[in-house]
Amino acid sequence: MARVDRARYLPPELQELAACDEALPIGHGQTISQPTMVRLLLEALALRGDERVLDVGTGSGYQAVVLAELVPDVHTIERIPELAAAARATLPARVTVHTGDGTLGLPSEAPFDAIVVAAAADRPPPALLEQLAPGGRLAMPVGPPSQQVLHVFHADGRVEASVPCRFVPLVFAQHPAG
Repeated sequence: MARVDRARYLPPELQELAACDEALPIGHGQTISQPTMVRLLLEALALRGDERVLDVGTGSGYQAVVLAELVPDVHTIERIPELAAAARATLPARVTVHTGDGTLGLPSEAPFDAIVVAAAADRPPPALLEQLAPGGRLAMPVGPPSQQVLHVFHADGRVEASVPCRFVPLVFAQHPAG
């Protein structure tokens, strides 16, 4: 994380706050996650350095660029076209930015060794769990705004809960199954 300049992923009027450990607005009702939460999400994935990773909720691209410092193959998906376009213009070529419904994942690029979701829901979208490779992990906040907890869902069905957190809600463009 020390190699990534968070200010590059903030609106110009907020760049002076880049060192603050807090979520900040990036437009379209979205936020850039606080660095501590990015660290906790990525640590929860227990990356080795050779994985294919899907980042759901690109936002400004900050989390995706941090991931690109850790693994060689990062795909990120954003539902808001303007944010996806801005991230595409800022992110390095080794990060592939997709525009679309992140709750559906990227079936054409699956499977993924790790998936990280930068928004909260009551449960992970089924499509994301289906796109995990054997041994894969999905990290995301789970629960209502006042009681979110970071969870890691393993491809083998195990679930681990760790720390309290607070994220924007995950928007399901289609009603989740189940």
